[in-house]
Amino acid sequence: MTIDTSPATGLQRSLRQCISNMAVLLFHHGHVLESVTVSHRGLDSRAIRELSSGSSDWSTCQRVLERSEAATYNDSGRFVLTAMGRELLFDMFGEGAADCA
Repeated sequence: MTIDTSPATGLQRSLRQCISNMAVLLFHHGHVLESVTVSHRGLDSRAIRELSSGSSDWSTCQRVLERSEAATYNDSGRFVLTAMGRELLFDMFGEGAADCA
């Protein structure tokens, strides 16, 4: 049995962990997944401050998501997942977990 220790595998594992943590934190702070999966919505700076002050995990995950280009800021300056971030989220939780209708 060969274990893949490539940097890409480590990054994907880190991204998946961050997306999982993000989903839990969003839920605990009264947000839904659509807050970050619908490109014209996103989290505003107030919501990000609340998430950051509520958990030290948020800031770390936010940085990992941004640096890996799984998340960005939309034209309104709100934090949203990119196509790659949405693809990982849907792969983990299923397309219906955050309908983009």
